[in-house]
Amino acid sequence: MIIVSDTSPITNLAAISQLDLLQKLYTSIIIPTAVYNEMVKVDKVVPGAVEVQTLPWIQQQTVVDSQRVIVIQENEENIDLGEAEAIALALELKANLLLMDERRGRIVASSYGLQITGLLGVLLQAKRQILIPSVKILLDKMIEKADFRVSKELYSTIIQAAGE
Repeated sequence: MIIVSDTSPITNLAAISQLDLLQKLYTSIIIPTAVYNEMVKVDKVVPGAVEVQTLPWIQQQTVVDSQRVIVIQENEENIDLGEAEAIALALELKANLLLMDERRGRIVASSYGLQITGLLGVLLQAKRQILIPSVKILLDKMIEKADFRVSKELYSTIIQAAGE
């Protein structure tokens, strides 16, 4: 199974010491160079930065078709380089799943026919597979520690879907 990830799922899970959920669910993930750079080549410490440099199950890969990245960014407002590269890499690799939280990026990825899940979907899947006891506890931690943003309506929907 080929899983490509944008920055947010990695940084948010790392912020609450739950990054290993991605390995337990997917065995390995691939990140494009721009996502790696968003985490590693910045002035401030970013949760997950050490992990993307050291964990063997997180693999960095360069997008071959850089023109596709340019087209995605030119055609879509508010798509950052990390999101554009994640979408392009998922298309190149014919990924089974793209991990992405940002609404605009998800809309674009969907328009290309990609299968997408975000962090909330990851938490629900982890609960279904009995990897975590509670979605609510981890979601509350992400909101508190990682400044994860979720509407009240979506929060309620996710907690209800988790049976909590």
